[in-house]
Amino acid sequence: MNLSLYSINAFIILDSEGHRVLAKYYRPKSLQGHPQGESKDFLTLKEQKAFEKGLFTKTKKPGGDIILYDGHLAVYKHSLDLILYFIAGPTENELMLSTALNSLVDAMSLLLRNQLEKRGVLENLDVVLLCLDETVDDGIILDTDAAAIASRVSRSRPDTTEININEQTILNAYQTVRDRVAQRIGQL
Repeated sequence: MNLSLYSINAFIILDSEGHRVLAKYYRPKSLQGHPQGESKDFLTLKEQKAFEKGLFTKTKKPGGDIILYDGHLAVYKHSLDLILYFIAGPTENELMLSTALNSLVDAMSLLLRNQLEKRGVLENLDVVLLCLDETVDDGIILDTDAAAIASRVSRSRPDTTEININEQTILNAYQTVRDRVAQRIGQL
C-alpha cells in the first residue's frame, strides 16, 4: 500500500445549471517518481468540461454526498444554487475528504455571512480562493477546522490600525482640550 499526502485531484464549484463557477485542478510535480505516476486526467479544458458536465448530471439532485464517477471519487455538497466538489482517486478515504469539504464550506459560510451562493462567491472570489488555499495546498489537505481557516483568511494586516471615531471619542477630545485651555488660563 502506497501512502501519499496528495489526496485531492480537483476542487470544483458548479452552479444549479451545471456551469463552472470555479475549478482548481491539482497536478503535483512530486508525483512524477511515484509508482502510480502523474495523473493523465484533466489535462485539457475540454476534458475538464466534459467531466464536469457528466458529474453534474449524476449529482444535480440533492440527497447524496459521495459518488464514484468515471474512476474518481467525488465528494460533494449542495448549497443554495451551488454544488461544491472535491475530486479524488478511487482509493482515497471518503471520511477525510468529506470532513475537509464540510470544513471548507463552513469556513466559506462564516466568511460570506451564510450567503454561500453564486453571486456571493463571485463577488468574494478572493476570499473563497484564500479559504481553499488554507484548506488544500497542491492536493494536500492542510486543515479541517473551519473556525481556524476563517480566522486565518479574515485576519487583518498587523501594520494597519483601525481608528474608530464616534461621538464619545470627539467628546473626550473636546473635554481634554477644554481642560488644558482652562489650566493654561489659570496659570496666567
